[in-house]
Amino acid sequence: MKIETRAVHAGRRPDPATSAVTPPIHMSTTFERGADGEYPLGFGYSREENPNRVMLEQCLASVEGGTEALVFSSGQAVSTALIQGLEPGDHVLAPNDVYYCWKKIFAEIFPKWDFAVDYVDMTDPAAVRAALRPNTRLIWIETPSNPLLKITPLAAIAEVARKANAITVCDSTFGTPVLQHPLDLGIDMVVHSTTKYIGGHSDVVGGVLITRHQNYLFERARKSQRFGGLVPSPLDCWLTLRGVSTLPWRVRGHCENAMRIARFLAQHPGVEAVHYPGLESHPGHQTACQQMEAFGGMMSFQVKGCKDTAMGVAARVRIFTRATSLGGPHSFIEHRASIEGPKTKTPPNLLRMSIGLENAGDLIDDLDQALKSP
Repeated sequence: MKIETRAVHAGRRPDPATSAVTPPIHMSTTFERGADGEYPLGFGYSREENPNRVMLEQCLASVEGGTEALVFSSGQAVSTALIQGLEPGDHVLAPNDVYYCWKKIFAEIFPKWDFAVDYVDMTDPAAVRAALRPNTRLIWIETPSNPLLKITPLAAIAEVARKANAITVCDSTFGTPVLQHPLDLGIDMVVHSTTKYIGGHSDVVGGVLITRHQNYLFERARKSQRFGGLVPSPLDCWLTLRGVSTLPWRVRGHCENAMRIARFLAQHPGVEAVHYPGLESHPGHQTACQQMEAFGGMMSFQVKGCKDTAMGVAARVRIFTRATSLGGPHSFIEHRASIEGPKTKTPPNLLRMSIGLENAGDLIDDLDQALKSP
């Protein structure tokens, strides 16, 4: 089945009690035992298993093309669970432009766990190969990256990792299951912040880990989820599952709007650079064409000027919302360097945008007036 069909049907079935097409929300924390003391329907305690969570996991595994999925209370909870599964002394490779909160996990949650982390140019397989150590166990990939939209060649990095006996995990949040398929390219596991495009409405926080084969990090993440309590609520699962139904069609709208806006900004006299893999000028454009079906709804651009110039543009928008996060129907804009703090490597004149589902012409007009000097 194609992804549009799986997004609507995978994991769902009519409610056996009422024949309702839309599944009910199972808020119960506990479930009745049978006469033999066992749980006849497989559910005992909602932290360990819940019907809404099972439906969402089955759906997301199908949509991503994996064998199994684990959903968590946030995208960062997925990262935390994976890192908890490493052994002291293990070595990790990550992109040199990795999401800034991912670095905080190592720096502020696990500083005493004796992990070694190196940040490399993940767009260059030779650089990744040179950074490997005998104890490299995890290669973390983020493509397209946040906020510079760099593109990692997934198949090449997967090959490097296989030869080193390291597990690859790709954060594909910007790419979505609609636009790229890391598991088909040899990546071991995929992570999404379901808060973003998968939920799709800026009203629920969550994350998912999807695997193409059984491995020890996935099984350890399962223990962190069920026994460590990193689980989403039944309502969160229900809302996210509802969002998946329209995911393919929403993502196409985001992509169409983003391409039009990227081309507009690339020609604007007030813009220094546009970071969007759909543009032929983007250094990762050819790789993106090979491993993505379209180029997503995320982009960033650098204004001609300094931090104050960029902050002024963000302050003058009228349709864009000045807010963090992405993947919802509203278009967002924000000054990333201010969010990431004094150690950021993000250019001070850069603005990141999540392109929503408004009319593209209206969004272009809004950016045009904001880019004009007051």
